[in-house]
Amino acid sequence: MDAVLKSLMRSAQNEIEASAARRPSREDAEAAVRTLIAWAGDDPAREGLLDTPKRVVRAYEEFYSGYRADPEAILDRTFGEIGNFDDMVMVRDIEFHSHCEHHMVPFVGKAHIAYFPVERVVGLSKIARIVDIFARRLQTQEHLTSQIITAMDEILKPRGVAVLIEAEHMCMAMRGVRKQGASTVTSQFTGVFRDDPQEQVRFMSLLRGMRP
Repeated sequence: MDAVLKSLMRSAQNEIEASAARRPSREDAEAAVRTLIAWAGDDPAREGLLDTPKRVVRAYEEFYSGYRADPEAILDRTFGEIGNFDDMVMVRDIEFHSHCEHHMVPFVGKAHIAYFPVERVVGLSKIARIVDIFARRLQTQEHLTSQIITAMDEILKPRGVAVLIEAEHMCMAMRGVRKQGASTVTSQFTGVFRDDPQEQVRFMSLLRGMRP
């Protein structure tokens, strides 16, 4: 399993590096935005749209900043002063914004993550940052779930990881079938969460049972 996870991580990193090597210039990106504005039926030279290409490119730098971040660097630092604690650590309701790779429109939701540490724990904010790193890329929800759990499992090497993501996809709400309010749920488990159904039940109970 470790070999498979390492292969997936290397493959993803190779794709990012190859994409960076052929990355268009800022001027190319701004020209592309002007082309899309004209294609949509407006005039990119009118006053209200003159600076739009620059704004869009700056926004894209933020939306897709995850391509330039390293998950291993985020999860690298751990802490060993945890006494004899060896039970589940859960961070729930981690809000995120991502973009569907099929239509490049947003999907928005919350991630819930739990893991069983082995002797050391990672800072809680780092778990939220891992969600952001992968969310700030072109994504499918299924792949986002897989990338988060793979990074947690491979880098931290815990006894198990559980990830559940709930999101609303604007590609369903704004276009096509236009079903507003529909929620998509994905989950994945490794280690003790995968092998022991009772731990999955406990994860779901902690996730749902303590809400106000």
